[in-house]
Amino acid sequence: MSFAIRVLVEKDIPHILEMIREFADSVKLSDYCEVTEERLQTALFHETAVAEAIVAVENKTPIAYAIFYPNFLSFRGQRGFYLEDIYLKAEFRRQNLGEKMIRFIAKIGKSRGFERIDFQVLESNESAINFYKKLGAVVDNTERHFKFTDEAFQNLTL
Repeated sequence: MSFAIRVLVEKDIPHILEMIREFADSVKLSDYCEVTEERLQTALFHETAVAEAIVAVENKTPIAYAIFYPNFLSFRGQRGFYLEDIYLKAEFRRQNLGEKMIRFIAKIGKSRGFERIDFQVLESNESAINFYKKLGAVVDNTERHFKFTDEAFQNLTL
């Protein structure tokens, strides 16, 4: 199969939203999937955009996406990307497309002087863990993911 990887354009938003919902469903997190076209549009294309995205397309139709944004690690003094999501429709997996997308993001980062890509993987997602390890990713089990969200976040703004 022939795929092209490119930067996301605004007309891709409905396709990405559909895949985000598929992704949430596949990892049994649909109850938390609240994203809308408007929120995605703002995050990726508004003048205050905070993230970037790429898509893989087949016959001009998006079949995979990745959303990422710049980050900085103070102790190491390194800039990089935080990979929020990478998702491929099931029928397009195991064809080196995921690796090509990761490499595409890495090349964008390298062109900006970045040195790393950070991300999280659900412990239950063994295929993703094996995929990232195969590419050379290092697991850091010394950290714990924390978040302020919903009511906890609102309480901080009082």
